[in-house]
Amino acid sequence: MNKKLQFAALACAISIALSGCSQSTSTTAVTTVQSQQTQQVSTYNAKTFFDTTAIMGSSFSPNGDKVLVSSDESGIYSLYEVDAKTGNKTRLTNFQDSTYPVRYFPNDERVLFTKDSGGNERFHVYVRELDGSITDLTPGDETRASFAGFTEDSSEFFITSNQRDAKFMDLYRVDSKTYKITPVYQNTLGLDVGAISPDGRYIALSKNNTNKDSDTFILDTYKKTLKPQLISKHNTPAQYTPETFSVDSKYLYYSTDAKGEFSQVWRYELASEEHSPVLKDNWDVSFIYFSKSGRYQVSGVNADASTKVTVIDTQSDKEIAMPQLPAGNLRGVNFSADEKSMAFYLNSDTSPSNLFVWQVGSNKAQQLSNTLSKEIDQNDLVESTIVRFKSFDGLEIPGVLYKPKQASSNNKVPALIWVHGGPGGQSRTGYSAMQQHLVNHGYAIFAVNNRGSSGYGKTFFHLDDKKHGTDDLQDIVYGKKHLQSLDWVDAEKIGIIGGSYGGFMTAAALAFEPEEFKVGINIFGVTNWVRTLNSIPPWWESFKKALYDEMGDPATDGERHRAISPLFHAKNITKPLMVIQGANDPRVLQIESDELVAAVKANGVPVEYVLFDDEGHGFSKKENRISASNAYLNFLDTYLKERFGPQG
Repeated sequence: MNKKLQFAALACAISIALSGCSQSTSTTAVTTVQSQQTQQVSTYNAKTFFDTTAIMGSSFSPNGDKVLVSSDESGIYSLYEVDAKTGNKTRLTNFQDSTYPVRYFPNDERVLFTKDSGGNERFHVYVRELDGSITDLTPGDETRASFAGFTEDSSEFFITSNQRDAKFMDLYRVDSKTYKITPVYQNTLGLDVGAISPDGRYIALSKNNTNKDSDTFILDTYKKTLKPQLISKHNTPAQYTPETFSVDSKYLYYSTDAKGEFSQVWRYELASEEHSPVLKDNWDVSFIYFSKSGRYQVSGVNADASTKVTVIDTQSDKEIAMPQLPAGNLRGVNFSADEKSMAFYLNSDTSPSNLFVWQVGSNKAQQLSNTLSKEIDQNDLVESTIVRFKSFDGLEIPGVLYKPKQASSNNKVPALIWVHGGPGGQSRTGYSAMQQHLVNHGYAIFAVNNRGSSGYGKTFFHLDDKKHGTDDLQDIVYGKKHLQSLDWVDAEKIGIIGGSYGGFMTAAALAFEPEEFKVGINIFGVTNWVRTLNSIPPWWESFKKALYDEMGDPATDGERHRAISPLFHAKNITKPLMVIQGANDPRVLQIESDELVAAVKANGVPVEYVLFDDEGHGFSKKENRISASNAYLNFLDTYLKERFGPQG
């Protein structure tokens, strides 16, 4: 399965879910504890952690004086426009569900955004008009739609929608003034729109053949046949994924792992049909795009669980000289229409994303947000380290380790193995409120990137194909053994936690390795693969085959799916379990969690179940994230630290 599609399909909500499932539970906002290193460490309760603001989006208004973002400062993600000089914010939306920014219209301050209902992932494309009224461009209870780009003259833009057929996303043009919708391409072949040329002529499409192989096609809309042309002919399995077109519409940039272990960026000249290399690294090149005129090229590399962003001035072919900035990783880079201003975020392990605007070439960038709670001293938060260990077969497994400041050989702390979503996701560095909260309260966290994780080459990525719940589970067990080797970890108090696929791994660890972990927290995890693989959302149709190629086809592999499903082996679970679920989850149905909870309770084992009626595969509402965080800490304090009884 294409890595990017897989990540989007099976783990796109995890970042929201995990930042949302994160905080503490002490009865006061701040508590000070003494470490064995005579270090003062303040701990913070859940409400204090959630005074921290999550923010995303960096589209400039047409004249460059505002930046469009989505922020959860009100308790739900809403749209705001931020003054590019002062940082003053104006709220633009006020729904019960989260709204996510797309961009301003190029010639006026109308705003495009997306929203689903209660976490059902049926996103619609909306316009916020100049008078503040809202227009749904893609109505329908079963409709799922997305924005696909403006034409270079801004007279039209493109959307994809499954309104015709729930399984497939068709492509449409939308008139920027009247919103008249015109069909462009009826997707009967199960292709996915990857990029559209600025002149609107060429559509780059991709098709997942297997989980190791995909193709890229070019559709010339000027031709009457509207037949996609294959441009990625290859003899051995490889991924080919469209990225973007050049601003003059002469080249398609695409990524491929055909040339080695890691993805590179190549370009295809439409006139000559020639391919040529553009970017390669010792890690996956994750993305590439350009400013409006093409003067600036922005690219990112997934370098050992951190994203390294580079901005090149194409006139000089040199990296631009950024002003002095706080510590952190660059992300979310966007340029104003005149390319004189650049918006971006900085994010680190101890600092959530903050928005900056820089007048290109000047000596200083303007910081427009301070997202960390004012009550939290950043020095109380913890930087991660990248750690590697040997698994059962000698394979080297990487992970991201957070050591509490309270921890020492004289003050051993309990620990958690964290398992990411997917399959095929990756635990990465950067701010996680959930993880920082638990670490702040004295829990070590080791986020293990087991075999099958993305970011470490295609061979590593495919090592768990049809071996889920077996070899990858042993990587998790050996990650626990690594924790036990550390002199500051309490070797008898190690639990496991994870969301989505990580939730499955949590339940699997308790069912199949019942003596390894003292507790488990399953966050909307798969427990019955037989049901899950037969009930995937219809819009996953285009990569269903690739998913089945990795996980197994339920028509032929049902016996193996039953064998690895924790639900059918729940009698083996003897350690305390917590389950967190959204009632509207379209990926992991509520019944998955209901049944596991009932089965484990029947064993006489302590089980705690938290169900959110207004959430899906991830928790977007701040009050729910606080509730979940309180539940996590109370559960761990009761059953891992063994304080017995709720702690706040």
